[in-house]
Amino acid sequence: MADGWQDQRNRQLINFLVYSPKGVTFVRSVDASDVIKDAKTLCNLFIELVEFVGVNNVVHLVKDNAANYKAAGAMLNEKFPSIYWSPCAAHCLNLILGDIGKMDHVSTLAKSASDITKFVYNHGFLLAWLRKRRGWKEIIRPGATRFATTFIALKSIHEHKHDLQALVTSKDFIDSRYYRDRKANRFVEVVMDNRFWNDCAIIVNIVAPLIRLLRIVDADDRPSLPYVYDGMRRARKTIKSVFMNKKSLYKPYTRVIKQRWDKQLRTKLHCAAYFLNPAFYYDKDNFCIKPEVQQGWLDVLQAKVTTRKTEFFKQSCIYHDKVGSFGNTMAIETVKHLRPDQWWSQFGFSAPMVSQLAIQILSQTASSSGCERNWSVFERIHTAKRNKLEHKRLNYLVYVHYNLGLKNRAINKRRALDPVDYESMENIEFWIIEEEEEATLIDYDEIEKMFYHDLSNPIYDLTKDDEGIVEERNVTIDGELNLDSFPQEDVDTPTTSLTGNVNLGSNEDNDTWMN
Repeated sequence: MADGWQDQRNRQLINFLVYSPKGVTFVRSVDASDVIKDAKTLCNLFIELVEFVGVNNVVHLVKDNAANYKAAGAMLNEKFPSIYWSPCAAHCLNLILGDIGKMDHVSTLAKSASDITKFVYNHGFLLAWLRKRRGWKEIIRPGATRFATTFIALKSIHEHKHDLQALVTSKDFIDSRYYRDRKANRFVEVVMDNRFWNDCAIIVNIVAPLIRLLRIVDADDRPSLPYVYDGMRRARKTIKSVFMNKKSLYKPYTRVIKQRWDKQLRTKLHCAAYFLNPAFYYDKDNFCIKPEVQQGWLDVLQAKVTTRKTEFFKQSCIYHDKVGSFGNTMAIETVKHLRPDQWWSQFGFSAPMVSQLAIQILSQTASSSGCERNWSVFERIHTAKRNKLEHKRLNYLVYVHYNLGLKNRAINKRRALDPVDYESMENIEFWIIEEEEEATLIDYDEIEKMFYHDLSNPIYDLTKDDEGIVEERNVTIDGELNLDSFPQEDVDTPTTSLTGNVNLGSNEDNDTWMN
């Protein structure tokens, strides 16, 4: 995993970490301040690291989404065809959520929701009244990412609809001086607006599978590559379902996913991981049979398998036909209860060559989040008082501190991932801070316990139903679905094709790849 950063002395540092199912290990950082970070230079750095680790020990490179990193990844693949590269899935999902959040209708909803929270959290009497409500939980919960914060807050506010409506209709509020506050009219107007609550529910249900997938790919404690392709596919299906398959309504949202997916995340390796994940492949009713899935798998085989190809394909047919050890009753019953790499290690003995490759691919991460979390280690060591540390000394200190932290996390297993991206704290102020008043601090352990559901195995998040909606975790829309306030677009207007950016070759029907 590779990612770049600029320290307090404006040095351009590039972090390199290694991921395996046993955990993440920091390898080294490179001071690239005195070099031009073009594709060729970056590729040389990648080659140096790959040769240090061992070419046969590297399955693929996860890196920054910048254009120079992408070009460097492609050059690395040319030199070592067996090593694939992919951009950071977490960053790609962040950008998708950011694009959706910038839509006029969504940003208007977010502004109205922030008006509610600002009014409540800046009037102690109202907050105290709400906290006396049975089963009350705090409205604001910092999100796992900067862009997810908006949608997590919308979901949290929707869950408090009845509490807030009870507040504005209560005698205590009407008789209080707060009712005559100049901003109270706007507060009451939003809280009693059924259209606002309806639209909040729709938006939350649209982004729910994206946020769940984001949490999966952002975790370091379990391989996430096997779930990316299906997660993106189900997100698109969910959007279509929410908008009752009306193309004029869902097209603006699916286009955002399509643009980010095609340009950044849609690679052969994701297709191969999807094909090799038995939880998806053996689910014939929902498995995507588009040619790109099979083609992606074949292309990966071409690069990874250099000898005994005929024997390899024969063994591949055993998995395809669900015979031998793959037809075992236990293999069928546990297909959705074991991690895919663990499943292959238990039941892949009828096809040992395929099993070895499957375990390699299915043991991969899809995100370079571990690199980004490492910058906080640099900042703690490289403080203003210690800003004259030479890079070699700094690298040694970070190597020790970061790897000790990783080891400690692996031993304690206290938390699967960082619950909050600290950069989002400034963004959260949009929801609770007005003028110079202080907001109530939220306990992060309570946040994680209340908001995030336990993902002992991420497969449950993506296969519970066909629409990608997990039971009892999505927002319920009161009454009949009302889509009138959502903007519609002319679906007959031609749009620019993005197939040229896809890493899977030609695809004539790019718009229907996962229908």
